[in-house]
Amino acid sequence: MSVLGGGSLRDWIGQILSPHISDAQLNAKLRIARQHLPIPVFWLLGKAQSGKTSLIQALTGSSLAEIGNGFQTCSRTARFFDFPDGPSALVRFLDTRGLAETAYDPAEDIGWCEQQAHLLIAVVKAMDHQQESVAQAVQEVRKKHPDWPLIVAQTALHEGYPGRESEHALPYPFDSLPFAEGPSPDLCRSLLKQREWFDGMNARFVPLDFTLAEDGYEPRDYGIEALWDAIEETLPLGLRAMLGHSGKHRLLNDEYARKAHPHIVSYSIGVGLAAAIPVPLASMATEAAIQAKLLHSIASIYGLSLTPKSVAEVGGALGVGVLAGMGGRELAKLIPGYGQTVALGVAGLYGAAVTYGLGRVFCFYFAGALRGHAFSSQVLRELYREEFRRGRAMLAESLKRAKA
Repeated sequence: MSVLGGGSLRDWIGQILSPHISDAQLNAKLRIARQHLPIPVFWLLGKAQSGKTSLIQALTGSSLAEIGNGFQTCSRTARFFDFPDGPSALVRFLDTRGLAETAYDPAEDIGWCEQQAHLLIAVVKAMDHQQESVAQAVQEVRKKHPDWPLIVAQTALHEGYPGRESEHALPYPFDSLPFAEGPSPDLCRSLLKQREWFDGMNARFVPLDFTLAEDGYEPRDYGIEALWDAIEETLPLGLRAMLGHSGKHRLLNDEYARKAHPHIVSYSIGVGLAAAIPVPLASMATEAAIQAKLLHSIASIYGLSLTPKSVAEVGGALGVGVLAGMGGRELAKLIPGYGQTVALGVAGLYGAAVTYGLGRVFCFYFAGALRGHAFSSQVLRELYREEFRRGRAMLAESLKRAKA
């Protein structure tokens, strides 16, 4: 049996099924590790019914019910939603309420989140010109933090269409000024007039229309590509790929895999931080416990249980790939000229990539189990190697941002 960090593959399987540390200990270690990689906050400023929840839904793929039940109050005038959930959040959405009230003072909300990475998103209905409260709140925030990137999401475009029979203008015409042909003159005038409220704020403007199936508009997430482009350009954290919306090389594209993807990324980062940050966190027991938590989460998403059979079949099939990845920590320390910080960084990336590959393989395995399919060891190994490489490329920048 091959050696894995001083133990065997059988030891790893045992630690996955019966972690050597308690949930409380593991959560405490994850909290300490995640302090080194603050959660980016998307602060949504907009009136009620302006489309803020629909925007969160489009970015995360969460249902309206999940978002509604996931919001937590954080101040008298604001609430937050962690995605995919509190313990494994990759991004936090801060929703400020009461903007139609003239007495709104954003100072408390600024104080709550100003120590974290930020993207400010003003959400305004495209045909609503009673937006003084929103513009004033944005101005107050910008006075204190002029460097925060600002996106103005102009929503509900269909309310400016000439009639119900009108369709979205395709291709998307709002990428540059003047707008391309297609949108109605009234809608264009309204969009341009709203830009005047944010003069001098270096804002990115993104017209959007997120609708329900029964509304009859296609695509239902009109403008989402432009929104993602604006987010990636103003806050280049690679979040689009981490949230599972890159649209590229999506081998596992069923609803279960899409729901599992952000959990896989989050726990992979947890493993990477535990191995990479020079605090007493990194150990095989900790890494295996994080992986165990992830694999139980994936099984739950598929409506299955993590069993000795499933862990043994996948672990046994991967064998060499798992050993090579998890051995990266020891390997890095032996590379001539590598200091401790660099070695820990290499180790963290290896651990994160291994965990990402494992998570993706288990999605594939569970998807097959639901359909009554069995996969050969060779298929699982090839998939693992491909996903290991993808995870390593995706997560490198995130781990690089971790504070020493």
